[in-house]
Amino acid sequence: MQEGKRQKQVGSLLNEELNLIFQRLGLNMIDGGMVSISSVKITPDLLEARIYLSFFQVKDAQEALKKVEERAWEIKRELTSQVAKQLRRMPELRFFLDDTLDHVFKMEELFKKINDENKDKK
Repeated sequence: MQEGKRQKQVGSLLNEELNLIFQRLGLNMIDGGMVSISSVKITPDLLEARIYLSFFQVKDAQEALKKVEERAWEIKRELTSQVAKQLRRMPELRFFLDDTLDHVFKMEELFKKINDENKDKK
């Protein structure tokens, strides 16, 4: 199902504000690695925000995700103070691991392996 205009607007607003909040709270660096918000998806009723986090050079991504979830109340409080005038109701925040970078690296490895095998055959 395709996102509506309002969903995209709210998602974009939350993404922008969450990036600033993560920087302010020091959540953009966890365990010596970088954390970034890859996307924010909003449900059609605007009551739930699914925040996809991308981790770079973090030893244990699941553990880092738990650290972010533990501070979810603090993130939501900051976010509410920033966007209270633009939204009637603050969506529930849910954090998910975005593993698209892992898939990209795996695909690159596979393509490289295929190219190497093709070179060996010639």
